[in-house]
Amino acid sequence: MTEVISVRFRGGCKNYYFDPNGTAYKMGDQVIVETAQGAEFATCTEGNHEVEDDSIVRPLCAVLRLATENDRRTVEYNRRRESEAFDVCEKKIVEHGLEMKLVNVSCNFEGNKIVFYFTADGRVDFRELVRDLAGVFRARIELRQIGVRDEAKMVGGLGICGRPFCCSQFLDSFLPVSIKMAKTQNLSLNPSKISGTCGRLMCCLKYEQNAYEDAIRRMPKNESFVQTPDGPGNVRNVDLLRETVKVSLDNAPESPKCYHNCEICVLRNGKGSREGIEVPADRPARYVEEHHEEEEISPVMTSMFYQNEQLDELPAREKITPPEDGEKKSRRRHRGGRGRKGPGGEKKPETPQPSTPKASQPPRQKPQLPKQAPAAKQTAAGEARAAEDKDSASRRRHHRGGRRRKSGSSGAPTKDE
Repeated sequence: MTEVISVRFRGGCKNYYFDPNGTAYKMGDQVIVETAQGAEFATCTEGNHEVEDDSIVRPLCAVLRLATENDRRTVEYNRRRESEAFDVCEKKIVEHGLEMKLVNVSCNFEGNKIVFYFTADGRVDFRELVRDLAGVFRARIELRQIGVRDEAKMVGGLGICGRPFCCSQFLDSFLPVSIKMAKTQNLSLNPSKISGTCGRLMCCLKYEQNAYEDAIRRMPKNESFVQTPDGPGNVRNVDLLRETVKVSLDNAPESPKCYHNCEICVLRNGKGSREGIEVPADRPARYVEEHHEEEEISPVMTSMFYQNEQLDELPAREKITPPEDGEKKSRRRHRGGRGRKGPGGEKKPETPQPSTPKASQPPRQKPQLPKQAPAAKQTAAGEARAAEDKDSASRRRHHRGGRRRKSGSSGAPTKDE
């Protein structure tokens, strides 16, 4: 066992082992490590731990020191230098008329080497371009041709699933993917549906390939001769994810039935003749799905009173207590507005009325109308009231679409109007 730390460089997803030289490092520390290309700036992804000797490539490079503030400023200066180098290189490519696409620029920590990554359909003669770039930056220049997958990893983006590219997030190396994986998983062979943004087959086809291969070994093939709880039949369709098959029974071939894999007994796997195959008399048992009873969660009852003794002393609100036994609950409610108040503005206390049984209550009597006045006085008062109403009506009469007109006139407006 060897004690190492894991570090990751900028723009990479692969972890590398380095010798800590007896110093304790923790995850997230920024360190300066020694590499074959010189000192480099890296981030620690896992602190001091021990690994097997077989997983280490000898000789193991060492960690020089923790990164200081000057080291971070050097890294920021190199980033600005990379941006400037990218613009200069694009202009030089146009001047030389080269058929290449510049993807990324990387400058090492010491600043004496700049690497340009590009893509091209074929071989490109860039010797003149290297001489021009070396004369501008006064550093060692390297041009590396990469593939479309490496370009997608460097540039980044979103896949058809809506998540960032796997290669730019966590894949430390590209996995081999073939069209056979798409056939095994019963996917559409349309290139636009199984290809990624880079134009190659999607890396995620490899993730579930082992599960599909295991299911294929356990499930029967199409046109297999099987025995079911309802009798013998032929397999018409296989669902690898649900592990179910559709069987066309001999006694009802027009309506195939769906069975679980454990409900069938394979008598012949794949196409072939039924001659010489004995159908067992015992039929497989039906598959019963286990339903786990969900535990009923009792609701948490929270108290409406204060739980803190110090808050009980504060006059925040009154505590509601249920009525005592024998005390009659008042059913009088006000539909709206304020309650009845006395002459002084105080609310009148409700006086309890004695409850009497219904049998002892006296029957209700009709209210007596006031006695009528004599006919002579009544007619005189009525005439006076009618005269007043007529006078008031003449004063308040309005027409909706014209001027006010006096009653009894010929209809011509007066000077006052």
